[in-house]
Amino acid sequence: MKRLLSRSRQLRRLSSSAAAVASPSPSPFPSSGPNAMVYDHLAESVKSKLGRLENPDPRFLTHNSPHPTLADHTSILTAPATKITTLPNGLRVATESQLASRTATVGVWIDAGSRFESEETNGTAHFLEHMIFKGTERRSARQLEEEIENMGGHLNAYTSREQTTYFAKVMDSHVNKALDILSDILQNSTFEESRINRERDVILREMEEVEGQTEEVIFDHLHATAFQYTPLGRTILGPAENIKTITKSHLQNYIATHYTAPRMVIAASGAVKHEEIVEQVKKYFTKLSTDPTSAAQLVAKETATFTGSEVRMIDDDIPLAQFSVAFNGVSYTDPDSIALMVMQSMLGSWNKHSGGGKHMGSELAQRVGINEIAESMMAFNTNYKDTGLFGVYAVAKPDCLDDLAWAIMHEISKLCYRVSEADVTRACNQLKSSLLLHVDGTSPVAEDIGRQLLTYGRRIPFAEFFARIDAVDANTVKRVANRIIYDRDVAIAAMGPVKKLPDYNWFRRRTYWNRY
Repeated sequence: MKRLLSRSRQLRRLSSSAAAVASPSPSPFPSSGPNAMVYDHLAESVKSKLGRLENPDPRFLTHNSPHPTLADHTSILTAPATKITTLPNGLRVATESQLASRTATVGVWIDAGSRFESEETNGTAHFLEHMIFKGTERRSARQLEEEIENMGGHLNAYTSREQTTYFAKVMDSHVNKALDILSDILQNSTFEESRINRERDVILREMEEVEGQTEEVIFDHLHATAFQYTPLGRTILGPAENIKTITKSHLQNYIATHYTAPRMVIAASGAVKHEEIVEQVKKYFTKLSTDPTSAAQLVAKETATFTGSEVRMIDDDIPLAQFSVAFNGVSYTDPDSIALMVMQSMLGSWNKHSGGGKHMGSELAQRVGINEIAESMMAFNTNYKDTGLFGVYAVAKPDCLDDLAWAIMHEISKLCYRVSEADVTRACNQLKSSLLLHVDGTSPVAEDIGRQLLTYGRRIPFAEFFARIDAVDANTVKRVANRIIYDRDVAIAAMGPVKKLPDYNWFRRRTYWNRY
């Protein structure tokens, strides 16, 4: 017992005198004898703990480390699986069950948009989105609205250049009714002439509102100049003269041609069971065309060719200038699409109202914030079936345009020859976090399922997506930048007091001058 008490006192003395352990002075404990090995082991253990406190592992203190490490997202491996069933007519049904949820989102994602229109029918897809809610053979427009309102649901739709979506968010007990409504409006809409004429004015007013959203206008002009004389260069809303002449036959022909079962995905997320959704889809979606023509086949007939060019709309009455500069990007399925997403994250975004500057990860944001040469800026990476746009959009005062253009082109072209692993790692972590934040809720998850099945043909698990992101390193970024940016044509769209914005040839030269 005395021996045990003696050792206990010695251990307390050891733990309360860590400085003595770390000191080069003689140890108070015996250096020989039966207990020497025990004391040496304890002393080394304490030294090791002190060393870890003084020099912590940077993986656990990434914010204090100049060399960030890849974030661990092991938990995503336990995410719910996406179940997919393809019906005999080619219609795909995909669900992700979250049975703990009390709500669900169910929708129809269609591989059709403004890109599949002719010059004469441009605007039909968006017009159809408006008319789809204006009454069916079974329900009037009022009955549709009341039915959705009475069950506390939200019915919505949107049209892009390559996709059209109709979806409803409802309580778990109303999923079947939502599917019934979606199938009804997509298969049995009546398109009354009086409703069509009334909707023309609504869309024309919407067009006026969009023209007031300068960012939307800039990107429409950017597409128009980058993809000249191709369907991808046209606007989603279409020109006013087309809106005034679109008829019932245009809408019906568009549905018959493009709203086909093989080009549609029924996606559901939340309080849903896959087998029940499949059975309900079989019951309701019985009138769809089975035309096997795919969107990719239609795109191949009119490939979007990138043209190095610019469009400038000078208006000195506007206080701020805005412009976007873009390179020919890549398609969704291109092997380098992930690297471009990382490069977009590296360039980042900045807004003077959100603060930040010299401590931001993006060197472009640092330059813009420290020198106060812009009101806002953001990098973008837009993908389509066969091409894309990669670049930067910025808003600034007229006197700052020259410095801002230099900063943007300097940082973009620098991706070709000087990239640090730390910057790439930081961008990869930011990209993974933004992807996870994007799918927070049943509606974003359903949208992610529908969009990926249309673009990739499958739902890519986050574990695979993140593995692809983690595979991007500094050499990958430089290789892709040399493919996309170095000595390549650019497309520029500018609006407002842009007289001091450097000319096109200056931007073109900056794609390779920084190397020297």
